[in-house]
Amino acid sequence: MIDLHKLDKFRLKDREREFYGCTGDSGNGVFKVYVGGRSFCVIASNGMGWEHVSVSPGSAQRKCCPTWDEMCAIKDMFFREDERVMQFHPPKSEYINNYPYCLHLWKPVDMEIPHPPMICV
Repeated sequence: MIDLHKLDKFRLKDREREFYGCTGDSGNGVFKVYVGGRSFCVIASNGMGWEHVSVSPGSAQRKCCPTWDEMCAIKDMFFREDERVMQFHPPKSEYINNYPYCLHLWKPVDMEIPHPPMICV
């Protein structure tokens, strides 16, 4: 993940205090970003061996998940170009849905994400 201070102009400091009890730092924070004229609420965090970004519509009236292209743009904002990041689909028995229009990006800190051969992608 990039140093999140590079995105300070997008930080929602009041929301950070609500989530974290203080203003975020270089690896954690709450942001309002824009892609293609649409706003998104992004919560970025690191801990327990993972870097994580959750992405949801920035407007309560918009009732849809971010598109693939929107997730790609947000991935490019929060992660370096050379980082492999994944959207994770757990088994139904482990599924938690706190907000129906939220998608997540995950990256383990201390291991490379396995991937299929490039010819298969």
